[in-house]
Amino acid sequence: MKKLMAPLALAGLLGFAVSAQATGVEHFKGLPAETLEQAVANFAEYNQKLATVLSGEIDNQAMVEVHELTYTLENALEKIHAEVAELVDTLEELHLASEAFDAEAVKAQGDAYLSVATQIVK
Repeated sequence: MKKLMAPLALAGLLGFAVSAQATGVEHFKGLPAETLEQAVANFAEYNQKLATVLSGEIDNQAMVEVHELTYTLENALEKIHAEVAELVDTLEELHLASEAFDAEAVKAQGDAYLSVATQIVK
């Protein structure tokens, strides 16, 4: 059950973000998130920018700023979601390898898992 919580939470956020695009407001591309490292960096930076905008008056200018920021956040979440979905599979392989006492597979899957997981949690 716990294995599904993070990907489901991210999927929900991604779904919400994508549905926000259907408003008819001018659309921007946002910054790309071609790698997980880039996605996490953009996610952190643009969440800070969003918090700054939201701490002030929510006038028309703020609405435009929020709208523009969400494109980069959506790109970042899409990449993070894809990577976390793969990470769930890798973790399951690690789990199964540990049950089978397969040291070689544990090492390989553990290294693969950590190479991604450590990019998400620093």
